[in-house]
Amino acid sequence: MIILAATPIGNLGDVSRRLVEALESAPVIAAEDTRTTQRLLAALEIAHRPRLIALHDHNEKERAGELVEIARGQDVLVLSDAGMPTVSDPGYSLVVAAAAAGVRVTAIPGPSAVLTALAVSGLPTDRFTFEGFLPRKAGDRLRTLRSLAVERRTMVFFESPSRIAASLADMATAFGADRRVVVARELTKKFEEIVRGTAAELADWAEAGVRGEVVVVVEGAAAAQVTFPDAVTQVLELVRGGTRLKDAAGEVSTNTGHSSRELYQAALAVKG
Repeated sequence: MIILAATPIGNLGDVSRRLVEALESAPVIAAEDTRTTQRLLAALEIAHRPRLIALHDHNEKERAGELVEIARGQDVLVLSDAGMPTVSDPGYSLVVAAAAAGVRVTAIPGPSAVLTALAVSGLPTDRFTFEGFLPRKAGDRLRTLRSLAVERRTMVFFESPSRIAASLADMATAFGADRRVVVARELTKKFEEIVRGTAAELADWAEAGVRGEVVVVVEGAAAAQVTFPDAVTQVLELVRGGTRLKDAAGEVSTNTGHSSRELYQAALAVKG
């Protein structure tokens, strides 16, 4: 079978007993970076030397079929550099291929930067959405953030230290300067830092430079912020982007609280 295994996001003490046992016995390991996996084996003093196969963003689609065939006869342990494979890391295409081929997929749960940042943020945790990495280009990034401006769930983003200041500034523009934001830096590591404030305050804070792995948690929008005409406009914008009218009305209804049926009918009338 295919075994997706979560690895520490910073602190080696977070390695689970199940992960150690899997590393000690896996005949094949598909690793995002084989050098990182070798360092992990050495740090855990594991003498077992499995067959290591590189599985990264640039070769995953081509390598997935090969790994699925291997998994028909022996276990394949899948590791990313940190956290759970498939979550902004390689593994998704492999899981899709395995499911289509009828090969079992299971997981060894463990550390998650998304859930850790959400848990310590102090923002609502009952409903949230993970948005991954924002686009690198400024224009694309701002358009993406504006499309999320009415999202009512808490949002979690990954970001690189080199772009965090620009992204926070764009969040202040797209979400409003007063939207609550939390930056979780170097989670579980020695210099872990949790910084809370408004989007504008954290944009100013980041101007001095930010180092290390970064997760950004953003408060969702208040339900009463969007008028019905603005909600209809959002529906039409989604439709222009290729979303079916019914789906667009449902999505905007969820985000704004306006009736999906009324949004559908109003947008249909505008479209003619």
